[in-house]
Amino acid sequence: MDKIALWQRYKYWLYYNQGLGLYLDVSRMGFNEDLLQKLSGKFQDAFKAMDALEAGAIANPDEGRAVGHYWLRDPQLAPTKEFKEQIETVLEKIDTFTKQVHTGHIKPPSRDKFTNILSIGIGGSALGPEFVAQALASEFPLMEIDFIDNLDPLGLDKILTKLKPHLASTLVLVISKSGGTPETRNGMKEVEYFYQKNTLDFSKYAVAITMPDSMLDRYALEQGWLASFAMLDWVGGRTSELSAVGLLPAALQGIDIHQMLAGAKEMDIATRIHDLKQNPAALLALSWYHATDGKGKKDMVILPYKDSLLLFSRYLQQLVMESLGKERDLDGNIVHQGIAVYGNKGSTDQHAYVQQLREGVPNFFITFIEVLEDRLGKSLELEPGITSGDYLSGFLQGTRAALYENARDSITITIPEVNPRLVGALIALYERAVGFYASLVNINAYHQPGVEAGKKAAAAILELQKKVLALLKSSNETLDLKTIAQKIQADEEIETVYLILRHLEANKRGIKLLGDRSLPDSLQVIFETN
Repeated sequence: MDKIALWQRYKYWLYYNQGLGLYLDVSRMGFNEDLLQKLSGKFQDAFKAMDALEAGAIANPDEGRAVGHYWLRDPQLAPTKEFKEQIETVLEKIDTFTKQVHTGHIKPPSRDKFTNILSIGIGGSALGPEFVAQALASEFPLMEIDFIDNLDPLGLDKILTKLKPHLASTLVLVISKSGGTPETRNGMKEVEYFYQKNTLDFSKYAVAITMPDSMLDRYALEQGWLASFAMLDWVGGRTSELSAVGLLPAALQGIDIHQMLAGAKEMDIATRIHDLKQNPAALLALSWYHATDGKGKKDMVILPYKDSLLLFSRYLQQLVMESLGKERDLDGNIVHQGIAVYGNKGSTDQHAYVQQLREGVPNFFITFIEVLEDRLGKSLELEPGITSGDYLSGFLQGTRAALYENARDSITITIPEVNPRLVGALIALYERAVGFYASLVNINAYHQPGVEAGKKAAAAILELQKKVLALLKSSNETLDLKTIAQKIQADEEIETVYLILRHLEANKRGIKLLGDRSLPDSLQVIFETN
């Protein structure tokens, strides 16, 4: 397509939201009228399904739950008075608590104010808050924040060591919907022990964000924690950033959460329109369907050209992949749906993997995210008429053009600046796009049976470890792997037994492996008491 024809296509497909100042360009996606005709009926069904979802329809049949993250930014839409009051009550409590912390009305026992935050969570309880902190916290936030989002013991030690000088003024947020998530529970136990080891009463520093009457909520009440904030049953983890999960840590840092909610609400209004060309989320879903043939055939590469949006691709990995990565469709057919997501930032990636994107395997489509404002204040001219921001803009446009020349699809989202309102809008845009795409390919975007399967498998391995340790502690002789597996009635789990023993030995847990490490069957195992 020549440049004049491409300009005409750009103008025809350009979406612009005047209120937000947001542009969406899908002109470099190669879809045609045939695809639009094919999907016309499916989009009408998707619009109706989304309307029903927002009205309170059961969107998660296997769990009997509605999905109500859209109500969080507009409680008037909630289908019941109870839901509306729950949303408003939590938001009011966040505002009050934040003000009391910032003024020192709520303070640690030996300091005038809390100065730091340690947030403990996993998945949706971490990725959204981390993204927002990176995107929106000022250079000198009202409170510094660190995150524990994994169970790596060395990672835990590194964060806690860094925090030790500020431990007596660090507020701890423990975020778990059920209260039983092992990663979050274990992280909390590690942090609780660290506070005790430093002669600090953990309960005077701890806040829970969880469902009412969950295990965590009851524990917080029993221990006399500072506060507990309600997570709501009808908000899933990957869509929880605009609930207490994300709003409380953001507010404590000094981020304007009401502007985040306002931006999300404004985007929700725009993405309710039953007109493909006037609905940015529908345009994204159309582009994804075209790129992947509706079967996940290509990966989604996210390239924000702004340092503050570095973690956006990581946030979208969970939102997109957990929502769309499904084995079966709504009719029970095996479909193996999903779109893989990866990315970092421009222009770093022009010196990393853009070479492959332009000339390698064409198994991807790119979303560029452009931010028009370079910086606050005037920029230095590096050469006559050219600033650093001009170079960055040129790199984005040049990479987009070079990819298109080689028949590589791309989408470009442009926002005027990175601020709470526009970050809220981006979150809402992708939440809706995921919902539309799921409707187009006939899957449930709101459950995650694969995640639950992994949790069950991990629990089974830990139970097996308990049996292995009990056997070896009670034995006064060396045993081989086969005998150990037989004695604990786990003959088919011999490989798992071996991996458990290897890990225990490496961490000096009393296990000693004797023999040739390259021949696992020859190994003898003994438990050594200290």
